[in-house]
Amino acid sequence: MAIEVGQRAPDFTLKDQHGVPVRLSGLRGRTVMLVFYPLSFSPVCHGELAAIRDELARSLPSHVQVLAVSVDSMFSQRAWADQEGFSFPLLSDFWPHGEVARAYGVLDEDRGLALRGTFIIDGEGVVRWKVVNPIGSARDLDEYRKALADI
Repeated sequence: MAIEVGQRAPDFTLKDQHGVPVRLSGLRGRTVMLVFYPLSFSPVCHGELAAIRDELARSLPSHVQVLAVSVDSMFSQRAWADQEGFSFPLLSDFWPHGEVARAYGVLDEDRGLALRGTFIIDGEGVVRWKVVNPIGSARDLDEYRKALADI
């Protein structure tokens, strides 16, 4: 079941590309941009996360935290983050496979990877905006900017 705007975001703890556990509820008081992506090293994912790195993350207010999540292993994400210079956390939803993507309603069960879902979560842990695109369709950064400006 998909998480809808106005609902409390499911809490989770996942390891980032450095093996450091990141707990969503540990970020209360901050706005979180939770970005699910299918796979590291894939062309559309590369384009999207590079655009977030180059065009969005640098201009975000300090109270906004970008978290990117895929079903890749922590080791794959570390290699990709190092190669691409991603400084925001890449969280591994590897095991149990896709559990967090499933909780947010963005796991493609047949393919075993996440759809392109983004959830903006306010400082109280409530989803204030979301967009879910098919695996092959990139998201629009201008939509992120607009949604973040409204929160």
